[in-house]
Amino acid sequence: MVQVNNRRDSSIMPDALSLPIADLALRLRDGRLTARALAEEAIANHERHGKDLLAYSRWAPEHARKCADAADAAFAVGAVAGPLQGIPVSVKDLFGVAGFATFAGSPKRLPSKFETEGPVIANLRRQLATLMGKTHMVEFAFGGTGHNAHHGAPRNPWDAGKHRSPGGSSSGAGVSLAEGSALLALGSDTAASVRLPAAMTGNAGLKFTKDRWSCEGVVPLSHTFDTPGILARSSADAAFGFATLDPRLGDPFGFLDRVPASVGGVRIGVADPFFWDDCENGIDEVVRDAVTSLARDGAALVDSRLPEAQEAFAVFAEGGVSAIELRAFLDRELPDWLVTIDPVNVPALKNAESLTAREYLARRLRLLDAARRAAARFAEIDVIATPTVRLSPHVFAEETGPEKFWARNRGIVHNLVPVNFLGLCAATLPVGLDRLGLPVGLQLIARGGDDERLVAIACAVERVLGTPRELLGTPPMCRR
Repeated sequence: MVQVNNRRDSSIMPDALSLPIADLALRLRDGRLTARALAEEAIANHERHGKDLLAYSRWAPEHARKCADAADAAFAVGAVAGPLQGIPVSVKDLFGVAGFATFAGSPKRLPSKFETEGPVIANLRRQLATLMGKTHMVEFAFGGTGHNAHHGAPRNPWDAGKHRSPGGSSSGAGVSLAEGSALLALGSDTAASVRLPAAMTGNAGLKFTKDRWSCEGVVPLSHTFDTPGILARSSADAAFGFATLDPRLGDPFGFLDRVPASVGGVRIGVADPFFWDDCENGIDEVVRDAVTSLARDGAALVDSRLPEAQEAFAVFAEGGVSAIELRAFLDRELPDWLVTIDPVNVPALKNAESLTAREYLARRLRLLDAARRAAARFAEIDVIATPTVRLSPHVFAEETGPEKFWARNRGIVHNLVPVNFLGLCAATLPVGLDRLGLPVGLQLIARGGDDERLVAIACAVERVLGTPRELLGTPPMCRR
């Protein structure tokens, strides 16, 4: 622990949660703010909006208060356990958290071994972060719409009249940020599951290179592609969380200080039609306007292609590898859960039974070869810019039956799957609203292993274009 001079003052300014995490961390350290007061504001926000939005599978205000009190007790004696001390955080319900049941979106509690904390949660605990609860998710993270037949789906706060998708599988994570009950949300990304809900709810999201962060203590979907990830209200907040929790970094203030004020000289690939064709409701226009603004700030736009993206998506459309890897996990660890699987997922898991080892390995080898070729495409560019999601968040009532469900799922993950399947990393940040008044995300894709540069570029892009609050305002369902 680091010793600091602490001037304790229990007062709190109104709407403290609107401040960047970096500012709040400094206010907590020097005594202008208490962790308990911050937690109480987060709790009040959930009590105001939570009944309608359904962000949490396990809402834990008393646990949050205890976490906040522990953070304040440490501050009171001049001790800082880490930059996230006293910061409200929500956790997707496939992370093991001591004292919390793990359901992973299923209808019954998983065995106690799945409540064991892995390195990511252990790091949060060491830093005395305030854990607000566990957020809703798609059953076993298998699906992107946010649908869950067992527990219901969180509601996208950007439409006060209709129950629209918040994205998945980390469906409650983005909603917890939008309602103001958390400043940082932990999710996982196997084919889209951090970036998709982040984009659909008007938040920032980070998908890291596979194995950058440990998946220990996380219920698996696909051991080939699973990675923990971060959702936050802004790219700056996401970067703060990344630099704080990343095992190679640990200094968020220094990291943010190194972020350039402009995107001058950043080489951005933009022209691949795979990512731009068939966008709904003017999504492509919003993203192109954002990219044009970056060019005016000095970014170099490069006509580039990533043909491997189409090849990767073809493997996904054939069935990918996640279904068979999930089925193998359930057969081995949770066979009793197979009889309660959501009906929309039954066909995919049933089909996995007939997938031969030869075909499974052939898909893996196709993707490994495509990933090697894709990495070489970044020799002349720093990032590829795409719309994060080509389709607007849909109304749940319009989706019935497995066939329609999976058609919608393929449409919304179209621009996201290739990142995972090609071993790349990516960020998403909001850049405007579509013709329906729903958030539009800009995805920045980088070569695998370039996570730090990617996050810095995302922050620089946000500094040029504006913060989500400046660009989007407040979701209709979260206005006071």
